[in-house]
Amino acid sequence: MAQVRAGFLILCFLMGTALPTLVAAQTDVPRFASLRSERVNVRSGPGVRYPISWVFMRRGLPIKITAEFEFWRKIRDRDGSEGWIHQSLISGRRTAVVTGAVRSLHHEASASSSVILFAEPGVQGDVLSCQESWCEMRIAGQVGWMPKDYLWGVRAEE
Repeated sequence: MAQVRAGFLILCFLMGTALPTLVAAQTDVPRFASLRSERVNVRSGPGVRYPISWVFMRRGLPIKITAEFEFWRKIRDRDGSEGWIHQSLISGRRTAVVTGAVRSLHHEASASSSVILFAEPGVQGDVLSCQESWCEMRIAGQVGWMPKDYLWGVRAEE
């Protein structure tokens, strides 16, 4: 019985030390996410008592979460505008927006590989994975690779 109790205490200790690490990994800021809804009110502060500063009208738009307060997330969009939105309006689905000029989506993570499509600035796609300086993207139903430097919504180190 003493061995069972000791084993249980050790298990509780290990779970207690691992859980905060797991939670911290999921809530690190800054981090990228996307909008869950087609219409999202952005407020001047973390709560419904704060006025609406503007409204996003695009589901899946990438946002950068820069701070958290209870159920509210301070976000920054690609233009640098900041505000607060409720966490229920944020999705963990990763998306990115093409920046700069018309960019090529390549068959492989190489500038010399064949081009699948050309994407204009502002085109949004799903981020499937990233490695080194390239991200695998789904844009308009096509899957290919694009340099990270051409995307807003991914970190350089991911």
